[in-house]
Amino acid sequence: MSDNSSATVHDEAHTGPIKTPKQLLIAVLYSFIVPIFIIIGLVYFVTSDNKPAAGAVNPERALAERIQKVGTVEIRSANREMKTGEQVFAGQCTACHTAGAAGAPKFGDAVAWGPRIKTGFDALLNSALKGKGAMGAQGGGDFSDYEVARAVVYMANAGGAKFDEPKKPEVAK
Repeated sequence: MSDNSSATVHDEAHTGPIKTPKQLLIAVLYSFIVPIFIIIGLVYFVTSDNKPAAGAVNPERALAERIQKVGTVEIRSANREMKTGEQVFAGQCTACHTAGAAGAPKFGDAVAWGPRIKTGFDALLNSALKGKGAMGAQGGGDFSDYEVARAVVYMANAGGAKFDEPKKPEVAK
């Protein structure tokens, strides 16, 4: 017969590879550290694709972009035909004011335009030229301040205002 008692058989059946607290601590650390290094290695592998160096595709353009001046000057004819408020609305304002994007009052919505109209034309024009909330500044863009003013009058009048068309600025000779 064998010398194995029932207690010894029971202990041998339920033992695992970890026998001391030091082994448990090492196993826990490795179970967290090894996956982290595997994830870092996978990320490095995925992102280390061969990428062309800056300017390798079009070196002349890259050089021009690096040495360009900080500002630019655009000369427009002062005698060009000014756009109407409707044309400026169609070209610049319709993207947000037709759909009501980012809280913009919808075109022709008297309820939304009412509080804004009460602030007056100058406040509306100032908001349009300098920007307000999510709306960026329209002054200094593709349209002159006079054309933006015409668009403000067009939109506000569609929302219930009775603003007069702004006067065209005098052209310096």
